[in-house]
Amino acid sequence: MTVTDDSATQEQAAEQNTLTPQEREWVDQFMDETTLFLGPDPVIMRDHSIQERTSREETAIAAGVDRLVVERIRKRIAGALDEGYEMCEAQGAAPGAKWGDLTTAIYTAAGDVSYLSCHGVIAFSAILHHPIRYIMKYWKDEPTVGIHEGDGFIHNDARFGNVHNTDQSMIMPIIRGGEIIAWVAATIHEGENGACEPGGMPSGSETPFDDGLRMSPFKIVERGHLRRDLLTFLQHSVRDPKLQLADLKVKITAVRKIMERIDKVIDEVGVDTFVAALRVTVEDVDAEVRRRISELPDGTYSFNQFMDSTLKENILIKIACRIHVKGDKMTVDLRGTGPEIINRAINSPLCSVKSMMMQAILAFWWPDLPRCTAAMSCIEIISDEGTWADASYDAPMGQSLQASFRGFSMMQALYGKMSFSTPHKYSNIVANWFNQINTFLWGGVTQHGDMVGNLCADLNGMPGGAKPFRDGEDAVSPLFCAMADTAEQEVMEEEVPFMQLVAKRLVRDNMGFGKFTGGMGYEMIVAAEGTPEWGFMTVTSGAKFSSIYGMFGGYGCGTYPLAMVKGTNVYEHIRRDNKKFDLSIEKVMNERPFPDGKYSTYHMGLQYDRAKDGELYMISQGAGGGYGDPLERLPESVVRDAELGRISQKVAEEIFGVRYDPITFRLDAEGTRQARERVRQTRLTRGKPYAEFVKDFVTEEPPKDLLYYGSWGDDTKDLTATVFTIDGPQRVKAPLKELPIIVIPDRRELKIAALEARVRELEDRHGEDVKRLA
Repeated sequence: MTVTDDSATQEQAAEQNTLTPQEREWVDQFMDETTLFLGPDPVIMRDHSIQERTSREETAIAAGVDRLVVERIRKRIAGALDEGYEMCEAQGAAPGAKWGDLTTAIYTAAGDVSYLSCHGVIAFSAILHHPIRYIMKYWKDEPTVGIHEGDGFIHNDARFGNVHNTDQSMIMPIIRGGEIIAWVAATIHEGENGACEPGGMPSGSETPFDDGLRMSPFKIVERGHLRRDLLTFLQHSVRDPKLQLADLKVKITAVRKIMERIDKVIDEVGVDTFVAALRVTVEDVDAEVRRRISELPDGTYSFNQFMDSTLKENILIKIACRIHVKGDKMTVDLRGTGPEIINRAINSPLCSVKSMMMQAILAFWWPDLPRCTAAMSCIEIISDEGTWADASYDAPMGQSLQASFRGFSMMQALYGKMSFSTPHKYSNIVANWFNQINTFLWGGVTQHGDMVGNLCADLNGMPGGAKPFRDGEDAVSPLFCAMADTAEQEVMEEEVPFMQLVAKRLVRDNMGFGKFTGGMGYEMIVAAEGTPEWGFMTVTSGAKFSSIYGMFGGYGCGTYPLAMVKGTNVYEHIRRDNKKFDLSIEKVMNERPFPDGKYSTYHMGLQYDRAKDGELYMISQGAGGGYGDPLERLPESVVRDAELGRISQKVAEEIFGVRYDPITFRLDAEGTRQARERVRQTRLTRGKPYAEFVKDFVTEEPPKDLLYYGSWGDDTKDLTATVFTIDGPQRVKAPLKELPIIVIPDRRELKIAALEARVRELEDRHGEDVKRLA
């Protein structure tokens, strides 16, 4: 029975206050022993601040800190972490390991990141303080678990602190004199994790149980020995058991090698000096970040982004961001972000979004700082739990990167606004880096008979944004890892049964236009052959609504659909006529060279699609954002791009206002001057005062037929959402806590219902015709 009467509740409270200490101990013990299960700790998961000094740290720092010694320790740590990184990259089995999607790091005893490897994914390590704090709180004094020398904890569940569930971490303590003085960890993007679709990032996930392995932090290495019982469980939980074993051993070996190097440092300088060095590094960065924030102009800076699909159907869902700066305080306000969709994979835990904010801060704001947790410790984050960027425990998160990457983009873009007028900058202002996972995931049976699932590393060729003084880099690196590689297809072809018929060809006109243009992306065309079971997936948004914006007048990137040619075998066509090997998305979709093929385009959320031999799947990387007005670009630079085939004559003339001879590529200087002047005059004639523009352009609500989710306009208290009832979709506007649970019906069921309705309509019409004829 549930008691709701206030007087009864007060009476119960009074009874509890009369318990003796012994009785209170018994009650607490009973509650501890009868806990149903331990979930993510809300206090741990919502806290990204550095911890208070421990008594050991206080004592060590009080004894005096030699800054030269601290600097030497930092350099030794950095060398050890880079060595561990290189071991993982050289020995790892997963594509993510081979091509640099990994990192290593060292943490204080309380779990604060003190130093990350110079290479690798900052976000991976910047989020692991959550599971370390969880281990310290729940397992350290738990008799059935405990923490001992040689122990190692594995973890991948984003809800306990991870970017997404494809990343697996190995976390091991450094213990001296029976006391934990630090932690070392390695994280690799493993890919395959037993999710409902191969490859670990299921866009088809509709419940948390579809997301695959969800490992809360647990001990898999006990006193130096790998537990075979748990390893066996993990291997039976994924499609690629060899990968699970191989990379688990790689991470353990790399962490132990780092710990060997750290042990030598501790033996040389002593435990207290080492502990003090870790702590003062964290505190130094915290103090410096506060100082740098105080240099920024006070004010409020806004940046809204939108995702154009659930990866199953077209929608428009908002992630809102306002940064408030006042003195040395910074607040990031995410209120107004759209609600979580409880049966779609795009939701992200807040910790994942914050980890990508950290990625932007340490890689693009202040890359000169030591890579540690304190870079964001003093920044307050305001967010409403239950949004797609701050999802609840029961929401699927197979595609959490969709919100997380936008967390990166909003921080990167707003830094340009905040620091534009500051006299001293710690890094260049850069227009938005491309922020989507434009690659193929794949899975099935290889030519060697192995069951596998993973992804191509082509996503690591994300194009860079333009700077105020130069063009962005073409397909240079992902926003999350400056030193990652794009992989060699020839290496992959030894392991998987498909070819990249086109792998790294830059796509004409695929850039963010501007005074300085964003980097270009390349296209990828794949086709499988020689396998009884194979399929491809794509897990990207941005096919209808651009995911990247330009800066200060520059254009954002284009929109990128998936193109397919099904029902044909291109290998057979190429064997008969090798001229058919001249492939590009533009050529294939416009000229349609395979007469037996079925040509189609699709948004970039493709669930596992079985591929027959020779069927084509074609996608393109996006583009970095442009910087500045395209009419201010040097005409000679435009003509050079045209001559190199980077842009078409249409773009040169209509976007950049440049005239030239298309045969000799000789610039028409006077024609260019006149064309640009005409464009500027046209702008003036259609220009309006801001208030007048807003009055005409801004509407009270989104278009009626748009499935829209999030705040509309400046009001962040009420969210607009489309809910589905027996009467069809209905628009609701209310505070987040008052919104109903957002569930989107299966698109196949909707299509069936529409077809059934059409059949009934035709049957009724036929019946009326029969009656009329009778």
